[in-house]
Amino acid sequence: MENRVKELFGSSVFGDSEMKKRLPAETYAAIKRTMDEGRHLDISVATVVAEAMKDWAIGLGATHFTHWFQPMTGITAEKHDAFLNPAKDGTPIFEFSGRELVRGESDASSFPSGGLRATFEARGYTAWDPTSYAFIKDNVLCIPTAFCSYGGEALDKKTPLLRSMEALNRQALRILRLFGDTETKKVITTVGAEQEYFLIREEDFNKRRDLVYTGRTLFGAPAPKGQQLDDHYFGAIKPPVKAFMEELNEELWRLGIFAKTEHNEVAPAQHELACVFRQANIACDQNQITMETMKKVASRHGLVCLLHEKPFKGASGSGKHDNWSLATQDGRNLLSPGDDPASNRQFLVFLCAVIAAVDDYGDLLRASVATAGNDHRLGGAEAPPAIISIFLGDELTALLEAIKNGEDFHASEGVEMGVGVHVLPKIPKDNTDRNRTSPFAFTGGKFEFRMPGSNCAIAGPNIFLNAAVADEIGRMADVLEAADDVEKAFDSLIRETIEQHERVIFNGDGYTDEWEAEAARRGLSKLDTCADALPRMNDEKNVEMLERQKVLSRKEIASRSEILLENYVKIIEIEAATMADMINHDILPAALRYSKVLSDGAAAKKTISARLPICMEEKLLYALSDLTDELYEAGNIITDRVEVAKEIKGSESGAVFCRDVLLPAMERARTAADEIEKIVGREYWCYPTYGDLMLGVR
Repeated sequence: MENRVKELFGSSVFGDSEMKKRLPAETYAAIKRTMDEGRHLDISVATVVAEAMKDWAIGLGATHFTHWFQPMTGITAEKHDAFLNPAKDGTPIFEFSGRELVRGESDASSFPSGGLRATFEARGYTAWDPTSYAFIKDNVLCIPTAFCSYGGEALDKKTPLLRSMEALNRQALRILRLFGDTETKKVITTVGAEQEYFLIREEDFNKRRDLVYTGRTLFGAPAPKGQQLDDHYFGAIKPPVKAFMEELNEELWRLGIFAKTEHNEVAPAQHELACVFRQANIACDQNQITMETMKKVASRHGLVCLLHEKPFKGASGSGKHDNWSLATQDGRNLLSPGDDPASNRQFLVFLCAVIAAVDDYGDLLRASVATAGNDHRLGGAEAPPAIISIFLGDELTALLEAIKNGEDFHASEGVEMGVGVHVLPKIPKDNTDRNRTSPFAFTGGKFEFRMPGSNCAIAGPNIFLNAAVADEIGRMADVLEAADDVEKAFDSLIRETIEQHERVIFNGDGYTDEWEAEAARRGLSKLDTCADALPRMNDEKNVEMLERQKVLSRKEIASRSEILLENYVKIIEIEAATMADMINHDILPAALRYSKVLSDGAAAKKTISARLPICMEEKLLYALSDLTDELYEAGNIITDRVEVAKEIKGSESGAVFCRDVLLPAMERARTAADEIEKIVGREYWCYPTYGDLMLGVR
């Protein structure tokens, strides 16, 4: 099996080993310099690479190539072109030029641009990203690319991610040089994504228009058994799910993705897949591939993979934990405290830079994960609250407190846990617990950003995180480089940073009302919804920082805010219209059919004998009548408010209307519909129930 996996792994990727084997030595060296040091790639090198890439792809059955890019839709895009061209004599030949590899063209006006491009300004360009390996998917050679407008503005998520990585590398190298490190040539951000998802039967999915249209259930009474017993979490994996996971692993391994950990999550039908850390750019690309592959493989098994943040009310939603760290090109972790963090000054600089970044730009991090679906999940006693704070654990918090107060710090000695059973080995105890309620937690050598939702394109949060940390590192480097006594300046800088930003450190329970009050007292913002969070992207301090680090221009920031707000409004409008459709064509007819059954039953009893009691039928009829009247009225209100929403000018105003007017009307309708479901007989109900959906895969 080991040999089979080794042979399988990366077999569909034009990776390092394949390039080394197929490219001339000087070409291979040139492209490695581009990948490792960011040097410009000459077109002559691209021409040689293109020819080798084409031959490799054709050998594996590919007939087409595509520039695979990530527009602001949150998913990927591709346009397929055949290698096929006519020769002079009219016979078919396969060709692929360096120019075709390096640059492509797409209709930029048909993708979200937030006002950067008018409809008539159609031209957009895709540009090869040589730092992310090409791969074959569905017999098509996929070339990861950036996507920009005719004027050079970023229309995608990859371009600003690459800019943010360059910014962080640029600033981090300044710090390393101050500490005498002249060997490190590059600092990279590394990311490991934990992907949560639901699996349900395809036949059940197709019977629910809310799932088909919106990815989540807009109606649904809770099943008698959900996640109350905690018996699904880490439980034995059911055979259909295990078969799915095995095929998924093979597909991902073939694409060079280190799929490693898989298990059942908290809610029934919920699962998780975690991948090994990779360079941020590659990790973000691979997570997009992973989500697409999950859906494709699920379909082969008669299943549907749900990546919505909150597909089922009352059950845990799905997140995507973004594990983030800093490392040198040779793999040295810059966020590793080492055996003696108190004397590890280099670690303290980077740690304090992250703390300052999260405090100063927490609103940007919150905006980066703001979606209509995530609004249902954040703060739901299953995911972090909408308040941004950092968990450091007792040991690091005590260290920073000692530095601030000018006191000596004495690290706790390593402790072994004994569990009272002699045959079991003693386990080294970590110097801190894990805090699952924290949105941004230090978990030993890395930070875990726990707020992104399951279907989040993680390039977004990593763009803002990289840029913010780069800016804080740059500020620190400015101080240290200008100092006459670097050691003395360092001590003052660390102490001042802790004093200014310690308010963002919180190690307690983030789910409590007490923390919400305490956070307000500390001056930490609580941005509950998209309508609250997304406009904050345009705050002057955020715009200045992103421009200062050359990650996004003012126009690009405004366009992203506009795109995301517009997306929020459209999603709520689609959900509301779907609710109205289901009310009128599914739920009310089901309730009326059952009402007739009750009415006919009561009439039959009266026909047989006036002495037969009919109180049960009457009570149910009265309850159904009241609920159907309520639902009918709520459905009409939803329909009217959707039309009002469509007429509102400005995405920010539209988002506020959706939050304050449309969503409450939708909740009113759901409450009535879910009560109706509890009354109507199962054979008369109109779609699969929560029990069918969440416990149907056996």
